[in-house]
Amino acid sequence: MQKLIRLVTALALAVAAVASSGCSYNTFVSQEEAIKTSWSQVENQLQRRNDLIPNLVETTKGFAQQERDVFGAIADSRAKLAGAQTPEQTMAAANEQSSALARLLVVVENYPDLKSNQTFARLMDELAGTENRIAVERMRYNEAVQAYNTQRRSFPSNITAGIFGFKEYPLFQAPEAAKQVPKVDFSRPQ
Repeated sequence: MQKLIRLVTALALAVAAVASSGCSYNTFVSQEEAIKTSWSQVENQLQRRNDLIPNLVETTKGFAQQERDVFGAIADSRAKLAGAQTPEQTMAAANEQSSALARLLVVVENYPDLKSNQTFARLMDELAGTENRIAVERMRYNEAVQAYNTQRRSFPSNITAGIFGFKEYPLFQAPEAAKQVPKVDFSRPQ
C-alpha cells in the first residue's frame, strides 16, 4: 500500500511539473520575444542618431562658418583700418571694410535672424532628445532581460529553462569610457 501511495505521489508530482513547465515554456518564449523587440528599439534609436546627428552637425557648421567668415572679415578690416598709418593703407582698409559690410548686408537680407544660435540650440536639443530616447530603450531592454532572467532562475521555471535550453541574456552595460566625465573644449586650434 505504501508503494502505491509513493507511486501516486510521484506521478502527481510529475504531472504537476509537466503542467507547470508548459506554462513557463510559453512565458519564456514571450519574454524572449520582448527582449528581442526591446533590443530592436535600442538599435532603431541608435540608427536614428546615426542618421540625424551628422546632418544637423554639418548644417550647424555651415551656418556657423558663414557667420564666422563674415564677422571675421569685418573684424579684420576694422583692425586694419585702426592700424593704418598711411592714406593708402587707410583707403585699402576702408575698401576692405566696405566689402565685408556689403557681404554682411547680403547675409542679413538672406537671413534676417542670424541662425547659428538657433542651429546650435536645435542641435543640442536633438542630441539631448536622441540620447534620452536611447536611454529609455536601453532601460526597457534591461527590464525585459531582468524579468526573463529572474523567471529563468526561479523554481520550477528553472527546470523548464534547463530542459529547453533557455540561456541567460546579458544586461546592457555602459562602457568604461562612459564613466569618465566628458571634457568640453571650445578653444580653437591656432
